[in-house]
Amino acid sequence: MSLFSGIWIPLVTPFNRGAVDYAALRSLVERYAKAGVSGLVALGTTGEPSALSEAESDEVLATILQAARGLPVMVGISGNQTARLVERVARINELPVAGILVSAPYYIRPSQAGLIDHFTQLADASAKPVVLYDIPYRTGVRIELDTLLTLAAHPRIQAIKDCAGSIETTLALILDGRLQVLAGDDSNIFHTLCMGGSGAIAASAHLRPERFVAMYRALAEGQLVEGRAIYHELAPLVRALGAEPNPAPVKAALAAQGLLRNELRAPMTCATEALGKRLAELVLD
Repeated sequence: MSLFSGIWIPLVTPFNRGAVDYAALRSLVERYAKAGVSGLVALGTTGEPSALSEAESDEVLATILQAARGLPVMVGISGNQTARLVERVARINELPVAGILVSAPYYIRPSQAGLIDHFTQLADASAKPVVLYDIPYRTGVRIELDTLLTLAAHPRIQAIKDCAGSIETTLALILDGRLQVLAGDDSNIFHTLCMGGSGAIAASAHLRPERFVAMYRALAEGQLVEGRAIYHELAPLVRALGAEPNPAPVKAALAAQGLLRNELRAPMTCATEALGKRLAELVLD
């Protein structure tokens, strides 16, 4: 089985009165390790990395690695200055991470040739496996299929977090077979797995992680009826968690369970009261 398979959780960064709540972060890591997830993502979109200082980012990553106790951890890398990100990758090479999750440069919308050069430079600099992160509604640029297939030839580019919203691209990558395809849009987990995807990086799996793991295992073993039943069970929660900008709904639901404070950093805002009540009903029933 590939390292980049199963259910991975892109961890939130808990805050407590403005400061990072490292105790809550450690507790979350331990909780998800016990739930049987395949790995964790540090400093992904759900972790609000743009709201963290460099020192906080380093400490968040160190805390997760220490608490994970060998559970694979990949770290998110984002930005629009290739040279600066190459330097970041060089520092991460010294850490015991399982891989780096790299999104396209945001805001500047480079050409496909520019994307190939960007990802190739980072992969050349990395001693760790690279997971591409295609999320055009955040970056402003899509990594086209031909570009992905070109990048798949690089020995360190091994997987993709697929958030492009194109079932044709998803299937083409699965059939090509060189990249492990991880669903990145939680609403697409079920059909990605059924088509042969390797797993998911799922913010929704912060809640009921054992059930997400059970769904993955059932589908991986060909137990379609069981996997579908679990998916239908989880679908209302997945829909609610996607109703407002991530990670506000996830944090509201975790706060309802008493696992952290319902706190984000500006310009992000907390989930609306109505959604908060709905999420509490879903996770506390």
